[in-house]
Amino acid sequence: MKKSQIKKLRKTIEEKQNRPSFFGYVISKLKTYLFTGILVTAPVTITFYMAYELFIWMDKWTRALIPPQVVAHELIPYIPGVGVIILIAILIVIGMFTTGFIGGFFVRLGDYIVSKMPLISSIYSLLKQLFETIFSQKSKSFKEAVLLEYPRKGIWIIGFLAGDTTGELAHKLHNKKMLSIFVPTTPNPTSGFLIIVPAEDVIKLKMSVEDALKYVVSCGIVVPEEEKETFTRKALDKHPQ
Repeated sequence: MKKSQIKKLRKTIEEKQNRPSFFGYVISKLKTYLFTGILVTAPVTITFYMAYELFIWMDKWTRALIPPQVVAHELIPYIPGVGVIILIAILIVIGMFTTGFIGGFFVRLGDYIVSKMPLISSIYSLLKQLFETIFSQKSKSFKEAVLLEYPRKGIWIIGFLAGDTTGELAHKLHNKKMLSIFVPTTPNPTSGFLIIVPAEDVIKLKMSVEDALKYVVSCGIVVPEEEKETFTRKALDKHPQ
């Protein structure tokens, strides 16, 4: 037998040995389908479950504000969601009242009283600033994702623009254009640290804050849509049909 025939025979035997059996092929396909099903259903299921639990908790908590005499005589029948509707109505009424002159006076009075309380004043001030930042329509905080070199040249991280550095910080930095950047940790973006960097060292990204958060939380696995399209376009250009 010639060497070429021997090599061909060995190659055929190796291919047969490496080829999975029918049972192994079926198990591999079932595993693929299982993981695909989990990937599709898990995010939707967890999201709806958390929303449902939050809805039930708010409903029960709000219905607890109804006087026991009313509940005991069943003057208000239990309908799921009534508590949430009552809560929204109360918040709207409070908002309407506080936007007026009298309501604004009581809000300022309450702020003054709380500001004089030790410990409580610092917590209240922090929470108030946080909610004003989140719900303010004029606020631009955390509306842009940025890229910067940190902790040294050649290493890049994703951060979120918190705003321009003003006040004493800007004065101490000789009024140089500086930006406050929040750098989240992976995979928990609720923790992180704040750094102040020159504006020229920051590269603003086109991706949205949501896409940047997905990229951080997934440890770089979930690629933003724009990058996916660019990658697909390059692949098609490289391997045209």
